[in-house]
Amino acid sequence: MQAEYRQRREQLMAKIGSGTGIFRSAPMAVMHNDVEYTYRQDSDFFYLTGFNEPQAVAVLAPHHPEHRFVLFVQPKDREKEVWTGYLCGVDAAKEIYGADEAYPISELDEKLPQYLEKADRIYYHLGRDRNFNDKILGHYQQLLRTYPKRGTGPIGIEDTGPILHSMRLIKSASELVQMRQAAAIATEAHNKALESSAPGRYEYEIQAEIEHIFRLRGAMGPAYPSIVASGANACVLHYIENNRQMRDGDLLLIDAGCAYGYYNSDITRTFPVSGKFTPEQKILYEIVLEAQKQAIAQVQPGNTFKSVHDTAVRVLTEGLVEIGILRGEVDKLIEEEKYKPYYMHRTSHWLGLDVHDVGVYQHGDDKPQILQPGQVLTVEPGLYIVPDTKLAEDQPETDPRWVGIGIRIEDDVLVTATGHEVLTAGVPKEVHEVER
Repeated sequence: MQAEYRQRREQLMAKIGSGTGIFRSAPMAVMHNDVEYTYRQDSDFFYLTGFNEPQAVAVLAPHHPEHRFVLFVQPKDREKEVWTGYLCGVDAAKEIYGADEAYPISELDEKLPQYLEKADRIYYHLGRDRNFNDKILGHYQQLLRTYPKRGTGPIGIEDTGPILHSMRLIKSASELVQMRQAAAIATEAHNKALESSAPGRYEYEIQAEIEHIFRLRGAMGPAYPSIVASGANACVLHYIENNRQMRDGDLLLIDAGCAYGYYNSDITRTFPVSGKFTPEQKILYEIVLEAQKQAIAQVQPGNTFKSVHDTAVRVLTEGLVEIGILRGEVDKLIEEEKYKPYYMHRTSHWLGLDVHDVGVYQHGDDKPQILQPGQVLTVEPGLYIVPDTKLAEDQPETDPRWVGIGIRIEDDVLVTATGHEVLTAGVPKEVHEVER
């Protein structure tokens, strides 16, 4: 992988030219008091370096005669390592991670100016750490003040996102290997959940079955808090309490994926706990399933990202009109967004190092993102007949027989040169497959 990290850095440095890029590692996050969460590196930092420690800074200076890639890291500390694990240290940052030069992180303020004073621009993302933002802005302001003496130095700051995130949007062959593995592990976990669910069991028991498979198969763990939502809980989009006892007649909506080698999967399935849909559940399920199938069919190179959502919205709206939940002409209902009380989220998001991965969806109002080979996106339409939904005056009151039903079906889809590949196709979703 080090060759690929190097290739990414070279590609980015070619884009920033005479600028200097600065990337900060993710901070440690505190769970409570002095107990920390398992460390997870910032995705941009990891994408460029593969380095997985906090308190680090990467500098890319393509104009520097010797040090194009510089790492500032924690130095080796035997006493600290006894408590919290081994550190890479300064020397190994060069040997293992390919840095042209490496320094202790304590020397950042002293050493950074030499990599900025010949740059014409600083590339840096203003993140959530205000103190570090102020540090970078302080260096920039100091260089501006001394610019007249040198006639060189950065005269602007530009966010790294637009350049780097367009790179991250197209997955390499090695990235897709890891994404396929993340999808395969999550597929096994969802199939175990389908097999294990039954009236009388608790949502958290199914969560345990899923996350057991994640770790057993070598995943880092859940990609996000697992949603295991039975009954009306499925109408809460990000329900994570997972503490209800499932009952006969419930649907169970599971939205769960795993992180494997930092790459994520994201799958949702909805199925009857007792093995058979009620008539109302089956009707709504088949509407959502048809919407998903038609939306996935839109995942083709040259199509727009927007076409996936628009297709799902049309099928869902047509279905709601057909069963009487919505009333009116389909095009007008879509234009006025009358479907939104029942379908309030988008159909897709990018997937990769982040679950909601980076990359733009629109290039201005009239320029939607065009799908290209190597992009991975989710396709996840749903219908949620939420109790006490506020409806428009021209719409009928929802028949109580539909209320409390929540359904979502989600797959991870790769754009290929000739069409698409559903990475999570191994999880059943046809009615005859999920009924038992």
